[in-house]
Amino acid sequence: MALKVLIVDDETLARSRLRTLLGDCPEPRTEIVGEAANAVQAMEQIRRSACDLVLLDVHMPGVDGMALAASLRQMASPPQIIFVTAYAEHAVQAFDLEAIDYLTKPVRLERLQQALQKAQRLRSVGGEGAAADAHGAADCLLIQERGRSERVALVDVIYLKAELKYITVRTAEKEHIYDGALSDLEQKYAHLFVRVHRNALVARRRVRAVEKHNDPVEGEGWTVRLDGVDERLAVSRRQLAAVREALMN
Repeated sequence: MALKVLIVDDETLARSRLRTLLGDCPEPRTEIVGEAANAVQAMEQIRRSACDLVLLDVHMPGVDGMALAASLRQMASPPQIIFVTAYAEHAVQAFDLEAIDYLTKPVRLERLQQALQKAQRLRSVGGEGAAADAHGAADCLLIQERGRSERVALVDVIYLKAELKYITVRTAEKEHIYDGALSDLEQKYAHLFVRVHRNALVARRRVRAVEKHNDPVEGEGWTVRLDGVDERLAVSRRQLAAVREALMN
């Protein structure tokens, strides 16, 4: 079944661009149920015809996108929200409002399709489970160490680092040792993590800066700064573009 989508943006050209991109996305299928140029029009549309997903701009005249998203959360069965904006600085607030993704303009077809696929997955879960999965709470790693088992929610993981035969799972509170392959985790959770080096993945939503440095021994290089830890991880030149993209999205 097609995702019913409402486009909310005060710019006509931006709405037209999203219509074109949605038409170019082969999977999942979408049905555009309407457009709105502001929050009042959006609420009228949603009350008149139910939608599954709102593509929502942040800066609009009158009530902005963040306030509209907060209002939608109060509904008995709120639509999913993907923010589409020119401003990267509102990403943390967007995820606090349970948005399932945050795209920066100009939106690339690949990124929009990834976001739509995530919306489709969450829709299949349904109800509160979908909201939990949007934050990664439904995805956990089972850690077995020192004679006990513990579930660590992926939303709490800052980075995953391969060391010897094991993976260090770093959260803000502690480190865990996980028995598994980094490549398997990368493939399974590509929507949550980005590779920064051959031995490390970092949480996309935790990336806060990519910084250049000069080492007297190794020469010029790059590191990534992450929310929740003081440690900086090395970024290989091969992965630099992908890490910068994660920073912007």
